[in-house]
Amino acid sequence: MILVLAMAAALWGVGALMKAPVRLRSGMILLLWLGVVGLHLVLPEGHPLRAATGGEARGWLALGVVAGIVVAYQSVVSRLRLRAAPQEVAAPSGAFRPAELDRYARHIILREIGGPGQRKLKDSKVLVIGAGGLGSPALMYLAGAGVGTIGFVDDDMVDGSNLQRQIIHADQRIGMPKVFSAEITLRSINPFIELRPYKRRLDEETARALFADYDLILDGTDNFNTRYMVNRVAVAAGKPLISGAITQWEGQVSLFHPAQGTPCYECVFPTRPAPGMVPSCAEAGVAAPLPGVIGSIMAMEAVKVITGAGEPLAGRLMIHDALFAETRVISVKRRADCPVCGTSP
Repeated sequence: MILVLAMAAALWGVGALMKAPVRLRSGMILLLWLGVVGLHLVLPEGHPLRAATGGEARGWLALGVVAGIVVAYQSVVSRLRLRAAPQEVAAPSGAFRPAELDRYARHIILREIGGPGQRKLKDSKVLVIGAGGLGSPALMYLAGAGVGTIGFVDDDMVDGSNLQRQIIHADQRIGMPKVFSAEITLRSINPFIELRPYKRRLDEETARALFADYDLILDGTDNFNTRYMVNRVAVAAGKPLISGAITQWEGQVSLFHPAQGTPCYECVFPTRPAPGMVPSCAEAGVAAPLPGVIGSIMAMEAVKVITGAGEPLAGRLMIHDALFAETRVISVKRRADCPVCGTSP
């Protein structure tokens, strides 16, 4: 038996010196083991070869079983480690991996975006306020487009009534915080981006702290107090703001960036509607695809702002009437007496 073990050690050592793969060396040891077991099964008792290799096959068979269990255990552990290891993805500021180049190929061949534009998307940071009707398509298309860092704020939970239009969520995630439900979907869309979910109510202090870390803000909220507050903080921080709104069959989108000469939200809507004058979606209803239309336009405007492609909705307000399939764009201007961005408030 010692002779056979010495032969196995010699085979392993010679294979190591020759830099043979572990699998090949293991195969050589397995062939040696099979040969010894075969000798014991074929040769009669008392044969010199059987005596020199342990006398009987039971010991070798037991050794084979133990070795097989060890190998199987190591294989299972290796697979579990591989499955548990975090997926290696490209850092937002790093070089494009081949998988990313393939993913963004349709962007890169666009003359208006190209490689430099896709690099700008990868290096950009966009904050989306609201992970509901407008936030759902906006977030999904920003992720698909390759925006390197996406933050999203919402303190609400997924409800069954959301699923008619908030396509980022799913039935099995009812009761889950919307930001974490959204994170699951976004991660499945693009593993090469950084996601920052914020489960919190957005107040002015929080908004100031968050806006400082982002290049562009998208507002998809459904209440006027938050819209006016977001506008104030964005103007103070000098950040461009893409704002969308929907109700029933109609929606609107615009880009507000007074630092670049456009009006702000309060320039265009200086007076808040009286309570009850503009009912919420829960009160008035909303057509299911409408948030997808307006939210997708918000994402499209974000891509244009980041890459410099085309002409964004700066100084223009787009109004979409889904019921009659009509869309119109009107010019909007800054007001000198605007209390947020005016020169003489």
